[in-house]
Amino acid sequence: MRQLTALDAQFLSVESATTAAHVAGVAILDPSTSPSGTLTREALLTLLRERLHLAPPLRMRLADVPLGLDRPYWLDDPDVDLDAHVHEATLPAPGGERELAAYVAGVHARRLDRRRPLWEAHLIHGLEGGRCALYTKVHHCAIDGVSGSEILTALLDPSPQPRRVEALPAPAPQQPPGLLAMLAGAITRSIVQPVETLCSLARAAADLDTIPVVAALPDARLVAQAARALAGDSRPLPETPPLVAPRTPFNGPISGRREVAFGSVPLAEVRRVARAFGMGPNDVVMTLCASALRRWLVAHDALPDRPLVAAVPVALRSPGAGGSSPDAADGRVGNRISAMITPLATDVASPRERLAAVRSALAAAKRRFAVSHRTWLDDVCAMVPNAFAALATPVVFRLAGVAGAGVNLIVSNVPGPRLPLYLCGARMLAYHPLSVVTDATGGISITCASYDGRLDFGVVACPTRLPDVWSMIDHLREAMDELLALLDDASHVQAPHDQALHDPAPHDPAPHDDAAPVRPRQEREEREEREEMVPA
Repeated sequence: MRQLTALDAQFLSVESATTAAHVAGVAILDPSTSPSGTLTREALLTLLRERLHLAPPLRMRLADVPLGLDRPYWLDDPDVDLDAHVHEATLPAPGGERELAAYVAGVHARRLDRRRPLWEAHLIHGLEGGRCALYTKVHHCAIDGVSGSEILTALLDPSPQPRRVEALPAPAPQQPPGLLAMLAGAITRSIVQPVETLCSLARAAADLDTIPVVAALPDARLVAQAARALAGDSRPLPETPPLVAPRTPFNGPISGRREVAFGSVPLAEVRRVARAFGMGPNDVVMTLCASALRRWLVAHDALPDRPLVAAVPVALRSPGAGGSSPDAADGRVGNRISAMITPLATDVASPRERLAAVRSALAAAKRRFAVSHRTWLDDVCAMVPNAFAALATPVVFRLAGVAGAGVNLIVSNVPGPRLPLYLCGARMLAYHPLSVVTDATGGISITCASYDGRLDFGVVACPTRLPDVWSMIDHLREAMDELLALLDDASHVQAPHDQALHDPAPHDPAPHDDAAPVRPRQEREEREEREEMVPA
């Protein structure tokens, strides 16, 4: 049993009547590959009972401190009532993408019940072509991108025949800490809070030029450099582009309603563009998002003259870092994440120049992130006592939406499995991740995951900020066609004015570095798809 971190608790505090802070995914499944030819709720429940010990966040519930005086504790619940977590529904005819999205949007808008472990699963029948879908959501306080991927891996199999999973001995029931113990902890934390705040403030000041809103303050960069010098770090800070987010229709107070849309592009096309221009797949993904957002803004006569600014979540732990023991597994509950802030070049009209601008801005963000403390999210959250944060955070986020955004949206890219996976024997055809929208981070979020030769997108939007969410999927596909069209003219590959597109990215070996190992294409592609950007 352990206490939530300041960042994990912040994901709880941000929830309000208009904001739900869970992450989710929609798996499209073909049940014809299963031994019975169907996928039933009973089969899913059986699978969960057998493998729940492999997914710690699914069996943890909160133990609250009285009056919210301190951060809650995680309590292992060995007797999870799976019937209360697993739901079943059938779509109305014709059972297409729009009907599926409408059902998912309604469920995605609802907050999770904090009296139980913070997750739900919905088995959805009635998709055209005999398919079905599984929508799962888990509260962001319990998982980040890496631990979320580990949960998915624990439930899926590499073949239609489910693998055998060795059952572990039932853990001893845990009792929540007593009232006196929790109050004593709260009092102790209140005593050390001023010191913790000062330490967090000092660390955050060293990255002041990369934190949304405050990065726009005069001399933020000089303050960051001075804070580093006082801490004994004399390394010069890499230059970064301006991070002032413009006002757009995406930004402002949101409602409690949600709309979602799904779409895919072939991963081979993404790799083809990346290879042709000497960049990584993430550069192409970010360009697709930038181009789609620009198209939407132009169509609505709302394109600002400055580039949109995106927050890109970054995982601070590697897959499997939690280990396999129960104690180590508990370490996979919660978040170990940070975020890079980068402009998206939505103000650049030329597709080729936009591709170069996005790549250049992302490379600058990576260089700056490489010398950062990578803890500014935790540090900012740790400055505020929990009792105050729980009351103030929804108000602060609301005011941020009214006054002006620190970022315009969140963009996440998840590197996923290259080979097909199966759930209870049903082949997973696609996996569309879904994220969070808030007043402060924009009324739209774009998340994508690579899987089995596809790049699957999930777009979440508040309809008061973006009423035609499906148009964003159309714009993403148009953006992919736009990049492919650039490849038709092979002469641009050697063109001097395109040299910026071929300079090595900071995470890639230099093309003339004789010491750099020669990697087979498949190994290089796997490495590129597992760059540091992983969703929160």
